[in-house]
Amino acid sequence: MKKIVISLTATLVSITSFSQERVFTKNASISFFSKTSVENIEAHNKNAVTVLDKTTGQVEFSVLMKGFEFEKALMQEHFNENYVESDKFPKAVFKGKISDPAKVDFTKDGEYKTTTTGNLSIHGETKEITAPVVFTVANGAIAASSEFTVALSDYKISVPSLVKDNIAKTLKITVNSRYQPMK
Repeated sequence: MKKIVISLTATLVSITSFSQERVFTKNASISFFSKTSVENIEAHNKNAVTVLDKTTGQVEFSVLMKGFEFEKALMQEHFNENYVESDKFPKAVFKGKISDPAKVDFTKDGEYKTTTTGNLSIHGETKEITAPVVFTVANGAIAASSEFTVALSDYKISVPSLVKDNIAKTLKITVNSRYQPMK
């Protein structure tokens, strides 16, 4: 009986301390920007889900493709139906790790610049990427921001020749998240 109580206590302590090391949000912001001489295209999604394990540096993002909002409804329709095929490939996912988690002190206010490396899956294709990330810790709250580029061809996203000059071959991706403790 004593062994069972000790084992259960150790398990509860382990689960509690693990959950205190994980932070998340269901409303991270992800946007992309395409700049060409013909036009600029921008879309925003404020409902990305992300989880960060402060101890291991593991980080995951998931975003529904249909959640991206465009200035023009027709752009949004073409994006979902013709380019990323949102019904067939409903979300984009990043699973990676902070390259040097020791560089980030999540217990001390400050700005910490590092990188994350992992697999980004879009449109049924997965590619390894490395992206810069800035973690900001203020009064115990953790925020993260990143900017990087992705090539449409890496994810087999085709642009019809009729509009090839309207859409950049490489998009700038911007990510911002404010994490909350997991309960």
